[in-house]
Amino acid sequence: MHLILIVTALVAACCLRIRWSVPEGNWASRWQRSLLFFLFPPLLLLATAIAVIFMGTQGQMVRLWDGWFSYLLAVIFLIVAAILCIKLAADGHLFLNQIRTCPHKKIAGINVRVLDTPALFSAIIGFWNSEFAVSTGLLKSLDSAHLQAVITHEQAHYYYRDTFWFFWLGWLRQITVWLPNTQALWEELLTLRELRADARAAAGVDGLLLAEALLLVASYPHQNFDVACVVGAVGSPNRLGERIEALLAEPEPVLKVNKWFFAWLILTLLPLLSVPFHS
Repeated sequence: MHLILIVTALVAACCLRIRWSVPEGNWASRWQRSLLFFLFPPLLLLATAIAVIFMGTQGQMVRLWDGWFSYLLAVIFLIVAAILCIKLAADGHLFLNQIRTCPHKKIAGINVRVLDTPALFSAIIGFWNSEFAVSTGLLKSLDSAHLQAVITHEQAHYYYRDTFWFFWLGWLRQITVWLPNTQALWEELLTLRELRADARAAAGVDGLLLAEALLLVASYPHQNFDVACVVGAVGSPNRLGERIEALLAEPEPVLKVNKWFFAWLILTLLPLLSVPFHS
């Protein structure tokens, strides 16, 4: 039973990921679909591994293969997942402490950390309560109106707690990087994250100002911060055109929560239901 449970979860995870394709439409219509395709496989695999561990090593169907072998597979998967989570958290904590050594300044009513670098950089850094950070290069390059637009965009990221949620999404990405379409889905979620923040920011500032600021910031060569707790204003340069078009178009509808999204996520817990029936 144990090995069958693991193989079934792997096949289901791979089949679901293979079926994903880049959806069309605005960010509100794409967000929950892409998030579901991203979340379902790793959550299913984690639930399966936990279920196998709770059932122990006493498999009765295929002897050793259904006992110790399945148990060790589950233990190794969870240990690797735990190590990756600890590493991501440690890297993020160290980077956040480094940012907190920078002087702070009040800009547009927000306390921000100022990084002494000519790079055009703006981001929120942290986990739940994030730090706003901008570079001296950005402060010199943007006038007050464009700087206000960038700060409003970062406030949108803070409102959605993107640093916190994308820390966990980044962890799930790392433990299932071997699944089909993981990278493509990750890039889609990063783009949708920026489109969502742009849409909220455009409700408070002129979308044209924000588009101009994004173009200017994106024109500067950027260093990619491979740290899960950093959410920058520019995002992926490959999707910048899509963001500019969205800012110049009509405002997009507000995201409505689909109850089926949570229903599908609850299905990932099905492997745990097998534990009470195990003997």
